[in-house]
Amino acid sequence: MHRITLIPGDGTGPEITRAAVMVLEAAGVKIDWDVKEAGEKALQSTGEVLPEDVINSIKRCKVALKGPLTTPLGAGFRSVNVALRKKLNLYANVRPVKTYRGVESRYDNIDLVVIRENTEDLYGGIEHMVGDGAAESIKIITRKASERIVRFAFEYSRLHKRKKVTAVHKANIMKLSDGLFLQVAKEVASQYPDIEFEDKIVDNMAMQLVLKPEQYDVLVTPNLYGDILSDLCAGLVGGLGLAPGANIGDEVAVFEPVHGSAPKYAGLNKINPMAIILSSTLMLRHIKEEETATRIEEALSEVLSEGKHVTYDLGGSATTSEMAEAICQKLRN
Repeated sequence: MHRITLIPGDGTGPEITRAAVMVLEAAGVKIDWDVKEAGEKALQSTGEVLPEDVINSIKRCKVALKGPLTTPLGAGFRSVNVALRKKLNLYANVRPVKTYRGVESRYDNIDLVVIRENTEDLYGGIEHMVGDGAAESIKIITRKASERIVRFAFEYSRLHKRKKVTAVHKANIMKLSDGLFLQVAKEVASQYPDIEFEDKIVDNMAMQLVLKPEQYDVLVTPNLYGDILSDLCAGLVGGLGLAPGANIGDEVAVFEPVHGSAPKYAGLNKINPMAIILSSTLMLRHIKEEETATRIEEALSEVLSEGKHVTYDLGGSATTSEMAEAICQKLRN
């Protein structure tokens, strides 16, 4: 029995989270959920968007499955998600993207992973006004964080039998900050002779991903570039509705879809649950439930390829729960 924190989320979060729980139950995995609220719902009930008992639950359980959260205006955080990552030191953001038969896309052979440093760079939030006419943001790249994320990317590649790691940077212009990231990436890469290594300047990387994405396997990036490129990669395979995500640290891991909470669709039972279901398979692999994760992915792939029980964004008319139930039926057969 696995003890896992469950954060249903805001907007459409509870609907898609229920769908993921349905699928996990149908797959036979034994989970004791510790349900906690964060975001808008938590603000209404506790006066805080990220109550301490949410953090404590994740620390106890070591693993969480989370729906999308909304950051209310004036709630004290620029982003509840960013605050969660900082409080738990979730330094590695992992975003796999993959093409599926039955999902309309310009490509049919993509299977890559963006691994993004999650704690520093321009997203460190160090910014201020310079007089009335200028604003300054400070970009920080450290050897420690760079080495940690690049090593994570190589270890991930070994664990998942990936063959190549590409470090993404802008060291031709930002010679000190991105230069340090690139230097560290090369040093770490030399310790993994079994995995091919290359580096790409970020603007060229964006072009190469559009021209020939099938040539790439694992991308490792500083925070800002990874945020941008991971959405680009999601667009290559059909959009954010198909994009799972994970935020991983040395002690705990949080798994979540990368799309927003879509409050205007809340309660309509129409949102595609695919991203959170795939996020749950990442979670299963993390807790060593490999076989169950593979079974869920295969069941999902069958439902997508048949196209009979998929949501409107995938060309069908199924509800969120109907799509989830179709996946459950595949798992029970």
